Amino acid sequence: MSPRAGNAGPRTLAFVESPVQLLNVLEWAHTRAPGAELTLVVLSPVDPMTRGQLRRMAELARREGHEIRWEEARGGATAPFRTVGGLASALRRADRIVMGDPFSRYVQLLLTITRAHDLVVVDDGTATMEFVTQLAHGERLVRWHRKGSRPGPRDLLFAPVSRSARHRLTPTPDRQVSVFSSMPIEDIPDGVTVTANDFAWTRARFGPPRITKGADMVGTSLVETGVVDADRYLDAVRALARTHGAARYFAHRRESAEKLHRLAVETGLEIVRPDLPLELIARRGPIGRTVLSFPSTVVHTLPLALAGTEVRVAVCDIDPAWLTQHASPRARGFLNGVTGSARDVHRLSAVAPAG
Repeated sequence: MSPRAGNAGPRTLAFVESPVQLLNVLEWAHTRAPGAELTLVVLSPVDPMTRGQLRRMAELARREGHEIRWEEARGGATAPFRTVGGLASALRRADRIVMGDPFSRYVQLLLTITRAHDLVVVDDGTATMEFVTQLAHGERLVRWHRKGSRPGPRDLLFAPVSRSARHRLTPTPDRQVSVFSSMPIEDIPDGVTVTANDFAWTRARFGPPRITKGADMVGTSLVETGVVDADRYLDAVRALARTHGAARYFAHRRESAEKLHRLAVETGLEIVRPDLPLELIARRGPIGRTVLSFPSTVVHTLPLALAGTEVRVAVCDIDPAWLTQHASPRARGFLNGVTGSARDVHRLSAVAPAG
C-alpha cells in the first residue's frame, strides 16, 4: 500500500517538465505537505537525456507514495490538445496546483483552466529569482536570457494567455500564492509567501558521499541559450581544469553532443552525463573535494545538499567579453546577481584563456 494511502487533505496536482522541478516538488512535499494526496504530472520533453532523468526521478517519487501521470505532451502537433483535454477534469477538481516553471507556455495554458485557490511555485533554478521579481513589479513573464529582446510572433499570439497566467499568480483574498525556493529572494510580491528549501529530503534519503581528493566541474547551457560564446566557454573550461586539477565534467542535460565532444578532446576531461539531478549525484558520491561551476543554480543548491560535508563549491565569474552579440541586455547583470547572492561558495575571478 502507498505510504500516503488514506491520508486526507487537499487534492494536489503538480506539473513538472524537468528533473530539477520534480526534485523540488519532492522537497516541497517532504517539508510543506507531508501526507498530501499528490498527483505528479510529467509534461515530458523530447530530449532523450531529460526524459531519462525524469523517468529515474519519477521512480523515486513513486517510492515516496506519489501518483505519477506521464504525458507525452510534445509527441506531435495534436499532443498539446490531447494533453490539455485529458487534464481538464483533474485541473478543475484540484484544490492546489504546484508548478515548476511559471514561464512555461504549457503551464500558463493549464493555469487558465484550474479553479484551485492554492498555487505553489517550486524552483526551476535561477529562473525563480526572475519570476518573483517580475511578479513583484507587474511585468510580463519572460525568461531572463530573453528579457530586453523583441517579442516574436508566437509571443504576441500567446500574450493573452500569459497575461491571464500572471493574473492567476497574483494573490487575492481568496487565492494563496507561495514560492518554495533555495534561491535568494528579496523582492517579494505583496501577499506571496516564500519558504526556504534546504534540501532536507535529499539529505535524508542520500549520503553522506565519499569525497575524492580532486576537483569536479559542473557544465552549463549558457552556450546553448545563446548567452556565452562557445569558443570562449571552451577556453574558460580548459583554464579552470588546468588550474584546479579537475578530472570530471558533469554535463548539463541541455548541452549539445558536439560541444561535449570538443570539451573531451580539447581539455581531456571525462564527460559525465548524470542520470539524476546533480544535487542527488553529488549527495550519493563520490564527489570531488572542490566543485567548480559557472553562475548557475547549483552554486545555490549544492552547498545545501552537501551541508555537513567538506566539499567546497567554487564559482567562476563570467567575463563580459565571453557574452555573444545576441545576449540580452539583462544577461550580464543577472549572471552577476546569481554569483553575488550565492552563500557558502568560494568566488573565483573570470579565468584567463589557457595558453
